[in-house]
Amino acid sequence: MKHLTILITAMLVSLTMAAQQATYDDDFTQTRLIKASGKTVSKSGHMVFDGKESLAMTYTEPAGEYFIVEGKKVKMNLNGKKGEVDANKVKSVGLQRTTLLNCLAGNWEEAAKANNAKSEVSDGKGTRTITLKANGKVPRGGYASVELIYRTKDGKLTKMVLEEAAGIVNTYELAR
Repeated sequence: MKHLTILITAMLVSLTMAAQQATYDDDFTQTRLIKASGKTVSKSGHMVFDGKESLAMTYTEPAGEYFIVEGKKVKMNLNGKKGEVDANKVKSVGLQRTTLLNCLAGNWEEAAKANNAKSEVSDGKGTRTITLKANGKVPRGGYASVELIYRTKDGKLTKMVLEEAAGIVNTYELAR
């Protein structure tokens, strides 16, 4: 009976941590590095994620930019380019959407599967780092590598580094 109580307690703690990591309402910074030129662009804003299929990244710097996922629709105004795309119809956008949502939700295994990547897990002091590396050719819209850093105490993502095949690296850091 004592073992069953311990098992149930452990399961409840795991479920609580999973629920905590599923939603975000945080400020973030984004640093975009273009390796070929060495050019770096920094942006900042606010992110709201419902843990499922709704993500809103609204930028305060530069003001007016946004990246929004509402189910299968992706709306964006980035770098002077506006658009709305059905992620089911545009495979590259669908892959980006799937990767972002799964990484934020803590479903890194699904992000690895979507990007045909192998994963490595390492634990540090108060953190868990997940590294995904693509196996072979990176599909359009996919990532050559992804690094995710989660806090172990609550499972929250604190840093996400997405490297595109073309050598563009986007680093997102969430403020808490």
